[in-house]
Order: sequence, then structure tokens, then C-alpha cells
Amino acid sequence: MSEAATQPSVDPGEIAKFSAMAAEWWDPAGKFAPLHKFNPVRLGFIRETAVPHFRRDPKSLRPFEGLALLDIGCGGGLLSEPMARLGFAVTGADASEKNIGTAKAHAAESGLPITYRATTAEVLAAESQSFDVILNMEVVEHVADLTGFLGACAAMLKPGGLMFVATLNKTLKSFALAKVGAEYVLGWLPRGTHDWSRFIPPSTLQSHLEQTHLNILKKQGVAFDPLGWNWHLSSDMDVNYMLVATKPLQI
Repeated sequence: MSEAATQPSVDPGEIAKFSAMAAEWWDPAGKFAPLHKFNPVRLGFIRETAVPHFRRDPKSLRPFEGLALLDIGCGGGLLSEPMARLGFAVTGADASEKNIGTAKAHAAESGLPITYRATTAEVLAAESQSFDVILNMEVVEHVADLTGFLGACAAMLKPGGLMFVATLNKTLKSFALAKVGAEYVLGWLPRGTHDWSRFIPPSTLQSHLEQTHLNILKKQGVAFDPLGWNWHLSSDMDVNYMLVATKPLQI
């Protein structure tokens, strides 16, 4: 068993589940098709939040030169690669060695200098790694120890840095749409991808983040439009939502 797989926040069952689908990360019509659809909304939100926060030029093609970013739970690199194109020095970390293998191969084909590691937040924090931005996207609902995981992530965030956390709310609406609808009715995701009991209300996630001495800057809902067949930012946080937190310059 790898070092990553023995860390307390890692759920071996969840890692095995996503490792089994590792070869399909970059297939826009495959099992990760919903993430390909979701990506433009996530990318736009990250850029529009980070540019003014770090006082970067919104017209620049690579506005984040000189900043370090960690994509924790990076999977096959669907967010790591566009972040690298925006100028970040990107580290992608995932507890699944198969996911990292897929990510490394695709980045090499794309000519992108991304550092990929089959590791965990705890290991990186123990190495005293530090980052200006941490992307924590659709990960927290899969970890075994939420408190330890977020604590390790917060420890790596530089003062003044940003952490983006995206996950699923624990509501009857999210059960109907994100669990039953997405997995059993529409077949967007393989059955068993999500465990509704692990979905996290925004108030609970905010409390966990504040316990790590981070301040919440933004709360943002994301909704699916069945007529336009696309995702968009919304005031509705009942299903998908994102929180943005920052570490104070002084604690």
C-alpha cells in the first residue's frame, strides 16, 4: 500500500472507485463528461475571483505568473492544465497513482510543466509546502477525515492566499438531482459515484474552514440549466456550491 493510501483523510474505497475510471478523465463523452461541462464555469469563477484579489491584469493571457497553485485531488488534471496556462506554477496532487499517471501523460502531450504527485494534503503539509492558491474542488465529500484534511490544506495556504472549495449541499434537492437524477435517471455519473450522507451543508463547511483560521470571502451557487444544457453561476446553493476562503496576513 502506498504512503498516500495510509493517510487518515484518505478513504481507500473512494480512491479505488476513481482509480478504476482513471483512463477516462480526458474523454469529454466519457464518465467525467459532467466535469467537462462544468469546467468553464469553475475556471471563469476562479479567474474572476483571483485576478482582483492578487491585483493582476485582467487582460493578460497569463495573469498569475509568479504564483504557486495546488490542485488537491486533481484527478486527471482537468483543472491543473488550464491553471498552468494562466501562468500558475501548478502542483497537482491525488492519492490515486492511476489518476496521476493519466494526468502526467496528458500534461506531457500538452507540453505543460506541471508537477504531479501521488500524495496527500497531509504529506505535503508535513513537507512545509506552501501555495498562493489551493483548489479543493469536488474533493471534500470523498475524504474520510474532513477536519484533518482541511487543516492540512489550510496549513499550506500562504497568508493572503485563496482556497476554493467546491462540493455538494446536503439537501433533499441535492439527493434528487445530484444523486438519483445524475446517477440513476440521466446516467451522467456511474452509480455509486457519490454518497449523499457525505454531502456537506455550506454552514458546516464554513465552520470547518473558520476553525482552521481562514476567513470566508465568497459563497457561490452553481446550477444546471436543462433547457440550455449547461452550468451557470447562481444564487441557488441547494445542490452545487463553492466557498472561497483566505488566510489573514496575521493570525
